[in-house]
Amino acid sequence: MPGLRRDRLLTLLLLGALLSADLYFHLWPQVRRQLRPREHPRGCPCARRASSAARDSAAASPAPRAAARNFSRAGPGTERHGGRGSKLQALFAHPLYRVPEEPPLLGPEDSLLASQEALRYYRRKVARWNRRHKMYREQLNLTSLDAPLQLRLEASWVQFHLGISRQGLYPRSSPVVSQLLQDMRRFPTISADYSQDEKALLGACDCSQIVKPSGVHLKLVLRFSDFGKAMFKPMRQQRDEETPADFFYFIDFQRHNAEIAAFHLDRILDFRRVPPTVGRLVNVTKEILEVTKNEILQSVFFVSPASNVCFFAKCPYMCKTEYAVCGNPHLLEGSLSAFLPSLNLAPRLSVPNPWIRSYSLAGKEEWEVNPLYCNTVKQTYPYNSSNRLLNIIDMAIFDFLIGNMDRHHYEMFTKFGDDGFLIHLDNARGFGRHSQDELSILSPLSQCCRIKKKTLLHLQLLAQADYRLSDVMRESLLEDQLSPVLTEPHLLALDRRLQIILQTVEACVEAHGEQSVVATDSAEQSVPDSSQANLTS
Repeated sequence: MPGLRRDRLLTLLLLGALLSADLYFHLWPQVRRQLRPREHPRGCPCARRASSAARDSAAASPAPRAAARNFSRAGPGTERHGGRGSKLQALFAHPLYRVPEEPPLLGPEDSLLASQEALRYYRRKVARWNRRHKMYREQLNLTSLDAPLQLRLEASWVQFHLGISRQGLYPRSSPVVSQLLQDMRRFPTISADYSQDEKALLGACDCSQIVKPSGVHLKLVLRFSDFGKAMFKPMRQQRDEETPADFFYFIDFQRHNAEIAAFHLDRILDFRRVPPTVGRLVNVTKEILEVTKNEILQSVFFVSPASNVCFFAKCPYMCKTEYAVCGNPHLLEGSLSAFLPSLNLAPRLSVPNPWIRSYSLAGKEEWEVNPLYCNTVKQTYPYNSSNRLLNIIDMAIFDFLIGNMDRHHYEMFTKFGDDGFLIHLDNARGFGRHSQDELSILSPLSQCCRIKKKTLLHLQLLAQADYRLSDVMRESLLEDQLSPVLTEPHLLALDRRLQIILQTVEACVEAHGEQSVVATDSAEQSVPDSSQANLTS
C-alpha cells in the first residue's frame, strides 16, 4: 500500500509539472495577446512599435549612422579621408565601373521577371495574407484598427525584384538598393516565422526540397510593413572572436556580420551576386515574439537569469537553452538579407559545387587528392560548353577572400540558362579566422588556371594604394548601423589574400601564357591542360 500511494503521488507531481509547462509556454502567450489591446491606448500598433524601436535603437547607439546612399554616385557625406576624398567613391567612379556590361540587355528575355505577371502574383499574396491575418485575429478574439495591407508598386523590395537581370541582382547605378537597405533597417515587422530549413526539421515541409537542413544556427523570416521579407540571422559571436582551430567548417557558427560584410565585398568586386544585406538592432520581444503566429516559435522564448529575453532553435539538434540567443535585454544585433523572388515566379537551380567538401570528420573528396581534377570537370556538362566554370572560379575567389569553406551548393536562375550568374547565398561562415588563409578554397583557380579578364582587372585595381581593398571595405561598412562590422585584422586579411590570388594568377600565366589563362570572351573555350602543371600559391 505505501508503494502504491508513493506511485500515485509521483504521477500527480508529473502531471502537475506538465500542466504548469503547458500553461506557461502555450496558454499564457495567447492570454497575453488577448489582453494586449486593453493595455495600450487606441492607435496604430505599427506606429507604436516603430517609435519604440527607434527609442531602443537610440539608447543602444548614441550616434546612429546616416541612411545608406546610392553607392555608385557622388553624394553628401562621402568625404571620409580628411581632404583626400573618398576612396570608395573614387573606386566606383573608375572607368572599370563605368564600362557597358556584357552582354547588353536587349529585351524582356534579359529581365528575370515579367512586370505584370509579378505584380499580379504579389497582389494575390497580399490579399491572402490579409485574409489569414483577419482569421487569426478572429480566432483569438482580438480587435485591430490596422487597415489591410496594400501592395505599393514603388516599394523598394518590388523594384529590387523587377530590376534583377541577366547581368546581376541589381544594376550598378540603381538607387533602389540603397532605399531597400534603409527600408529593411527602419520598417516595423508585421510577422516572424522559422525559415524553410527549420520547418523542414520540424516536419512542416518537404525535407527533400532543402539543400542541407541545419540546426546549428538560428535564422528567421521577418516580414515588414511594406510586405517585403528578409532573412534574419542573429548575432552568435563577438566581433573579436575567432573560430577555434579545432572546429570543422561544417559546425562553425554562422556570423551575422559576415553576411553584412559579404554583401559589401561582393558590391566592391562588381559581382552583384549577393542579395542586399544590412545590419539592424531588433527588439526580439516587440518585433519577433509579439508578431509571430507560430506557436512553436512563441514557446522557445524565455527570460534568462540576467533578465534578458532569449530564444533558441526548436529542432532535433540544438533545442537547448545553452544555445539560445539573447537580447540586451530586448535588443539583439542581426543581419537582414533581402529575399529573392518566389520560386513560383523565378525558379532557381541548386547545383552541387564540383569542389564540394566531404562534410565528414576524415573523408576527402577527389579534388583534394587529385591535382588533375579540373581536367575531369572541364569534360563534364555544363562546364565544357559554357561560362559556368569561370563563374565557379569567381565564386572561389570571393569565398577565399572571406574565408568561407562551406560552399557546398550554388544556385542560379533557370531563366538565364547555363551562362547565368551564380547567386552567392549564405555567406555567414565567412570571416571566421583572420589569422589563417585557407588555400584549398582557391583550388578551382589554382587547378584550372582560368580567370575572367574583368575579374582580374578589378582585383589588380583593388591592390593599388589609391583603391586598397581594406580601405574601401572599411569605408563601405561605415554606412551600416552596426559599424564596426569587421575588426581591423579581418580587413587587413583581405589585402593579404588579394595578393595570394594575384600571385596564383601570375604563376598560371608563367606556366600557360596570358592568352590561355585570362578569358576575354565568355564564348572562348581554350583552356590549359592541368596535367602540364599543378599550381598553388
